[in-house]
Amino acid sequence: MSQANPNPPFTPELIAQLRKVNILSSLSEQDLECLRDVKYVHLNDGDFIARQGEAARFYWILLKGRARILQNHPDGREITHHVYEAGSSFGELPLLANIPNAISIQCVEPCEVLQFDEHQFWNLMTTCPLVRKAILGEMAIRFQKYQSIVVQQEKMASLGVLAAGLMHELNNPGAAAGRAAAQLRQNLLRMHELTAKFSRSELTREQKACMFELQEHALAVKQPLRMNSLEQSDAEEALANWMEKAEIENAWKLAPTLVSIGLDAADLECARSEFPGPVFSDALSWLEALVSSMQMVGTIEESIGRVSDLVKAVKSYAYEGKGQSQSMDVNESIHATLVMLGHKLREKEITLEKNFAADLPLLQTQCSSLNQIWTNLLDNAIDAVPQGGRIAIRTWSDPDINVAITDNGAGIPPESQPQIFDPFYTTKPVGIGTGLGLGIVHRLVDQLGGTIRFTSQPGKTEFTVRLSATPK
Repeated sequence: MSQANPNPPFTPELIAQLRKVNILSSLSEQDLECLRDVKYVHLNDGDFIARQGEAARFYWILLKGRARILQNHPDGREITHHVYEAGSSFGELPLLANIPNAISIQCVEPCEVLQFDEHQFWNLMTTCPLVRKAILGEMAIRFQKYQSIVVQQEKMASLGVLAAGLMHELNNPGAAAGRAAAQLRQNLLRMHELTAKFSRSELTREQKACMFELQEHALAVKQPLRMNSLEQSDAEEALANWMEKAEIENAWKLAPTLVSIGLDAADLECARSEFPGPVFSDALSWLEALVSSMQMVGTIEESIGRVSDLVKAVKSYAYEGKGQSQSMDVNESIHATLVMLGHKLREKEITLEKNFAADLPLLQTQCSSLNQIWTNLLDNAIDAVPQGGRIAIRTWSDPDINVAITDNGAGIPPESQPQIFDPFYTTKPVGIGTGLGLGIVHRLVDQLGGTIRFTSQPGKTEFTVRLSATPK
């Protein structure tokens, strides 16, 4: 339980304590008179001096004890960033910036603090020039450190989301390749058994020619035929019925694969006439295993290609702009970011419209974080749109490079629009966003010598980034 003394006696002991405070160390005893009206507060171990998310109302000087800076994250983690020792002062940043407390401050042992309310703080800043200079100097250093910490946290959080998405993306082609490999093994074993049966039979020249012709037809089809559902169902039913009449085993299992390469009953009449009884069933089973095996190989190739595309996108995302000045393809940079965010787009069933200019000039830059611009803008758009929403991306040159990202979300409230690029400003609930996303975007675009503009109304928000193709 805290106890406050509104009029701390200016005893030699208190003056000695004030001398240990960095921002007050150079003041004369007369200058210290401006501190007479503040509260002297005693706090116990575990008491909170300030709480994350609450409105900033006080400025503090820690005279005795220690207090830790901690931050609560949306996933429930509580992280301690720093421990204030006696002589520290804090609380000026949210008061000066008029923002809620971004962190909590908690005593880790009994503490004694001087507490300034807003009126007293601004009076201190106005009437004590030396204190004002010291506070602003401390604030500048603290702001840089704090911004660095939070930016790093935001980067790590983004990397965590992207890493989870990457594992999700890799799992799909990996699982597909695994299933295809298992089916391919079964097909090869079945083909081996059937080949062994054929080797024990005397095949005529006509039978061999018929089998070779069917094999050539199967191998000539590189991809399964694309049919609409009704056409495919009718074709499979017709072929399966024909094969059942021909006493083919597993007719309904074989039909879909044979239909996928364009075979119908007329194509198989030669085999029916050439192969008597059970041999015809074995011949079609062997043919189906061959066709299925080729399709499984295609699935494995497609899956490996998908994994390669993901690896290429990750490399492009992670290493773009590293080192010396280089030419960068903005379209490719956006594409790599879309690959990394693909799982979030699919989870919300978002329709993505891309209109990339083919003649977009290359961007000459040393910036290593071009993809962070697209990540923040696209991630915000994904959060903004409803389930089944729409996001459009358009690039063009005039001759500058222009990128527009449009979403059909609820829009940015008019009262928030003037502050949307301000550091630490966010419309998200406490603990969900740092408010640095668009601030980072604005800073990165500025570093590139470009501009970012936006328009927003319910149902349509558009951010437009303009970058000069020639370095400035």
